[in-house]
Amino acid sequence: MSILSRLALGIAFAAIAAVACSFAPTAFGQQPTAQPVPANISGTVTDKDGNVISGAQVTLTREDQSTKQTAQSGDDGSFIFFNVAPGPFHLTIEAPAYATQTYSGTLISGQNFVVSPIIVTLATVTTVIHVEPTNVVAERQLKVEEQQRVLKVVPNFYVTYVPNAAPLDPKQKVELSWKNTIDPMNFIIIGAIAGIQQADDSFPGYGQGAQGYGKRYGASFADYATGTLFGSVLFPVILRQDPRYFYKGTGSKRSRILYAVANAVICKGDNGHWQPNYSSVLGNLASGGISNLYYPPQNQNGAALTFEITAVGIGFTAVDNLLQEFLIKKLTPSARKHNSSEP
Repeated sequence: MSILSRLALGIAFAAIAAVACSFAPTAFGQQPTAQPVPANISGTVTDKDGNVISGAQVTLTREDQSTKQTAQSGDDGSFIFFNVAPGPFHLTIEAPAYATQTYSGTLISGQNFVVSPIIVTLATVTTVIHVEPTNVVAERQLKVEEQQRVLKVVPNFYVTYVPNAAPLDPKQKVELSWKNTIDPMNFIIIGAIAGIQQADDSFPGYGQGAQGYGKRYGASFADYATGTLFGSVLFPVILRQDPRYFYKGTGSKRSRILYAVANAVICKGDNGHWQPNYSSVLGNLASGGISNLYYPPQNQNGAALTFEITAVGIGFTAVDNLLQEFLIKKLTPSARKHNSSEP
């Protein structure tokens, strides 16, 4: 075979070998594969009006949660993630006062993925207002009133230092009057009143000595108990009126004096409106009428005594209101504790 023939045959074999090698498997029996090229993800965070949002936190996660990256939007609202592996991804965008937004996409090898503008909206603010039942509020206020004692001793339950105190329900009016009536200090005060009457020989028909003192004590307690029963419980429940004194504490001295005196014949209704104090007036009349049953015969003047006791009761109420308005609060530590402002 000539040299030229050999050369031609060698070239033919080389060409065939080259073509065969292109289809031959690698040394490991696999086809060669291209390596993935990292890519980038970028975008801009704006509001619905197109204003950029800076400082928003953007979190990048993958479907398998194997990778988590975070970035913050700059002053121009933009953010970027470098060298991100191709594949599906998720973005979570959070910014103060704005609702959380999400975005999902698929990144291709070597791609510079630009996210369409991410628009965040203001978060919905839900305000929950818890309104307590009126009787619950009143009960809490009563607990404070039941701690009110002049000089830490004498009960002063029938005054409230809350201008718009919740009205009492019937049960609360009964409980307040009962606690006030059986308070030990009231028994001592009634005893002192009976002693003064004994010394002055008031109601001489009762006589003197232990028997006379006992009758005076019983009459004084009966006056107090029936006045409380009718004026602070029965009629206030029926007529829906508040038996307490509502401390004013503000305004001129003259206005406070007029307010205190007027409150002997006016009161707050359970509806919060001022109205004639029928409960107190009728309570005094009822108490005066019943007193004719136990006062000495010479002091039982029928209707005259009844109206006299009623007038005296209204007068004492006015005086008590004046003391409440200008003096008693200063002598009641718990009242000063719960309401430190002094006029």
